[in-house]
Amino acid sequence: MKRRVVVTGLGMVTPLGTGVQKNWNAVCSGKSGIGTITKFDPSPFKSKIAGEVTDFNSRDFLTKQQVRRFDIFIHYAVASARMAMEESGLKIDSHNAHRVGCFTGSGLGGLSMLEHYHQILIDKGPDRISPFFIPGMIANMAPGLIAIEFGAKGPNISVETACAASCHSVGESFRLIRDGIADAMITGGSEAVVTPLALGGFCSLKALSTRNDEPEKASRPFERDRDGFVMGEGSGILILEELDHALERGVPIYAEMIGYGMSADAYHVTAPDPEGSGATLCMKAAIADAGLKPEDLVYINAHGTSTQLNDASETKAVKAVFGDHAYKLALSSTKSMTGHLLGGAGGVASIYTVLAIKHGVMPPTTNYETPDPECDLDYIPNTAREGSIKAAMVNSFGFGGTNASLIFGAFEA
Repeated sequence: MKRRVVVTGLGMVTPLGTGVQKNWNAVCSGKSGIGTITKFDPSPFKSKIAGEVTDFNSRDFLTKQQVRRFDIFIHYAVASARMAMEESGLKIDSHNAHRVGCFTGSGLGGLSMLEHYHQILIDKGPDRISPFFIPGMIANMAPGLIAIEFGAKGPNISVETACAASCHSVGESFRLIRDGIADAMITGGSEAVVTPLALGGFCSLKALSTRNDEPEKASRPFERDRDGFVMGEGSGILILEELDHALERGVPIYAEMIGYGMSADAYHVTAPDPEGSGATLCMKAAIADAGLKPEDLVYINAHGTSTQLNDASETKAVKAVFGDHAYKLALSSTKSMTGHLLGGAGGVASIYTVLAIKHGVMPPTTNYETPDPECDLDYIPNTAREGSIKAAMVNSFGFGGTNASLIFGAFEA
């Protein structure tokens, strides 16, 4: 018999703020975290905007030595894990350490540290490169350092599946618990690549919005006049636990995780299949895994990046999966407010979705002004909506055609 998995702790750092409550208040009120880039001079770039984290102090969560040695994406991950662990009240000791693991995702890892030490190499030579450069930037150091911080000796893994990395991490953590390999997992993802090199690369792909004069209105998923996504940064970490393990501790439960699906487009290195075939397979797999019917779903936190191709193909996929029920579903893209956190997107979207189930409030898609005939579903335009949610889905689709869908449900004992 498969074991049940529940969510008992949340932690996040996003352009909307540090901490879950600050994020939830902001996303429900339609606040934007997007502005002109301040981390470096964006004037040479066609896109000059991003969702930057502005209220985060690494020293609130890490030692001075750790701050110096590790890339900022690791700072975000550890901070989010600390918040989530504190909220869950999960204690790790010699009796259970081997049953608690950590699984996180990141699309690019420590790019800012890579850029920094590349410049050191050019300006000062190889002898000036820090011995902490490599361990400070690699993607798996996020779950590695989290495990060190809390003594979690169970499964410890990191994935780099582009923008689907966090969802894959949460989904695989769900499987590890459900299959009896772990009792609890610290999971989600982190990304911090608002850097010149990443911005230049995405500009070269012509993937980014150039609505530089109105940054807060630049990310407009599913809307007719969308012109590309907006980069964001941050982290979202969840504590997943086996149900009896959580009940024995008497900890409050946010929601139950009930399904996970993944697939590949097998189509193109950056563009989604225009018919949404991979996304269709992925969502169908998650629904089957959850043992649900399509009409059981109430809400989808969509991948919804604000690019022409993604939003249209995701809409087609939703119609293919849900049929007539697609027009009764509520969908929204919280990327309209945070920007696209790339490998960190799925962790953050999962938290917003879990909170939507818990509080009966679905966040909006902001900047939705002119409907697109190709995107004709209910995207919760501009204003949050109250409503009971039995089951909700999170979608994340990445470069290379890698796809992940998660399903969370209202917890019933």
